Amino acid sequence: MGRAGRNGVFLSDEDLLGAYVRGDSAAASEIVDRYAAGVLRLAARMLGNSADAEEVTQEVMLRLWKFAPDWQPGRAKVSTWIWRVTVNLCTDRLRKAGSTSLDLTPELKDGGPSPSDRIMDSERVEALYRSLDELPERQRTAVVLRHIEGMSNPEVAGILETSVDAVESLLTRGMRELRRRLGPRRDELGWKA
Repeated sequence: MGRAGRNGVFLSDEDLLGAYVRGDSAAASEIVDRYAAGVLRLAARMLGNSADAEEVTQEVMLRLWKFAPDWQPGRAKVSTWIWRVTVNLCTDRLRKAGSTSLDLTPELKDGGPSPSDRIMDSERVEALYRSLDELPERQRTAVVLRHIEGMSNPEVAGILETSVDAVESLLTRGMRELRRRLGPRRDELGWKA
C-alpha cells in the first residue's frame, strides 16, 4: 500500500524505490518520510539509547540506497526488508555490547493525562519494559514488533525470517512470561493482558 506522492498519485514502496534508482531524489525523501520515524522508534526500544538508534536508522537507509539498484520486485516487500535490517542491526549491536536493554522512556503526549496519570503511565511503561528486557531476544523482538509497533503476524514472520506459526509461538510464550513477570502488579499497573 502506498501513500500519496507528487500530484496526489499513490506510489508503492517498490515504485518509489524504482524511481529513486532512476534518479528521483523526491522518491528517496518519500521512503524516508514513510519509514525513518518507525525505524528510529523500534531501534530506540531495542537498543535503549537514542544515539545508537539514530545511527541504526541512518545505516538502514544507507543500506537501502546501496541495495536499491539490485532490488527485485516481488521477491520481498520493501517494508519487510527495512524492518528486518533494523532488527538485525540492533541485534548485532546488542550482541557486541553484551546487553539486551530496551528504552525505558515512555512516550507520553502533552496536554493529555494529569500529572498523577503520567506517573502511573511512566510506572506502567517502565514495568513493562523491565519485563520485556528479561525475555529471550526473539520473544522480545516478536512482542515489540507485534504489540508495540502494531505489525501483523505475517509481517513479523517476514522480518524474523520464520513462519507465522513460529511467530505465534514466540508471542504466546513471550506474553505468558510477561504476565508471569508482572505478576501481582498487573492489576495495580492496569495491565489486562
